[in-house]
Amino acid sequence: MERRVYLKDEDIPKYWYNVKADLPFSFDPPLDPETNRPMEPEKLGAIFPKQLIEQEMTLEREIPIPREVREAYSIYRPTPLVRAARFERVLNTPAHIYYKNESVSPTGSHKLNTAIAQAYFSKVEGVTKLSTETGAGQWGSALAYATEILDMDVEVFMVKVSLEQKPFRRCMVNFFGGRIHPSPSSLTENGKMFLSKDPNTTGSLGMAISEAVEFAFKSKNVNYSLGSVLDHVLLHQTIIGEETKKQMDIVGEEPDVLLGCFGGGSNFGGFTLPFMPEKLKNDKLEIVACEPIACPSLTKGEYRYDYGDSAGLTPLLKMYTLGKDFVPPPIHAGGLRYHGAAPIISRLIHEGLVKAIAIDQKEAFDAAKLFGIAEGIIPAPETSHAIAGVIRYAKESAQTGEKKVIVFNLSGHGLLDLNAYA
Repeated sequence: MERRVYLKDEDIPKYWYNVKADLPFSFDPPLDPETNRPMEPEKLGAIFPKQLIEQEMTLEREIPIPREVREAYSIYRPTPLVRAARFERVLNTPAHIYYKNESVSPTGSHKLNTAIAQAYFSKVEGVTKLSTETGAGQWGSALAYATEILDMDVEVFMVKVSLEQKPFRRCMVNFFGGRIHPSPSSLTENGKMFLSKDPNTTGSLGMAISEAVEFAFKSKNVNYSLGSVLDHVLLHQTIIGEETKKQMDIVGEEPDVLLGCFGGGSNFGGFTLPFMPEKLKNDKLEIVACEPIACPSLTKGEYRYDYGDSAGLTPLLKMYTLGKDFVPPPIHAGGLRYHGAAPIISRLIHEGLVKAIAIDQKEAFDAAKLFGIAEGIIPAPETSHAIAGVIRYAKESAQTGEKKVIVFNLSGHGLLDLNAYA
């Protein structure tokens, strides 16, 4: 049995896949926070490059990946698909388990797939600096790398409790030439407002987004860059699922269950959306988002319009949300601590095409340790939620004797998250 399935450099997809072209329904538009009417694309031009705005709105099925972006991808893509044979034996399951290993990127996670693209599209419009938020730091470090290789600058607002828990994320951002600030900070008016309300706040991704958006609005030649949630972010991540489909064809198997961890939706969407045409034909295919019980936007949130940030600066998005003022407890899976969910994934949940399960932190860490010892990879705490979901399905397969094919996205390694494991 070949354990790893590699593609050649020339197999790096030439197009990102836009799932909206194949879905039998349309999406509710983003609303302007000032008028409560559909957002005019021109207003987004203050902080986003034109091509990203077009990608956010388009219904074209295939969006060409620029040559320069594919060349940057070639440093680490295509990423391997791995048969988790030892993990199967540990679980004593007849299921076949595969994982797409996105931890091999230069910064250790899937986030680089959209960081390179977003930095590139700003660069070609003459923008020299980006501002962004980050939860656990995977996104902030990815954007720092992307801006460094494109000779740009970046300001990163990192959720305060995550920065305290993961100090080496700061080191990585600095290593790649970025500046990083604990959020909320005194650098922005919104940061000062959050601190005045609660000087001891641990921060939230919504607060960090407010600071990064304000910084972009008030600074010359600075664009804002978002690591998850928006349609164009999920679009760039579909390179994961497109490669996975090719690799599953090589091994001659079709997935019965696809799983990914879920915070805002970027890695989950990027991994699963290319399989949506198959889901529309075969309802037996299960697509499962694994979120933390401590921040259960999909399983406990309301499906309605809400702001993407805590200060109410962003467009209102139709999504599952816990409310923009929700401040999650300081669980160690910092990348999953967001109050809302990607509009695309939210609608798919609402339509019953995707399901969501909530995972307790202890179950997630126990799963990570079991997998790490079996497969020799310490997974990111975020990914451990997907692994816990895999174990649930593998045990079910063992009980029924049904030989299911279970595939999940290992969205990042946990080598900078060892404090969480300690």
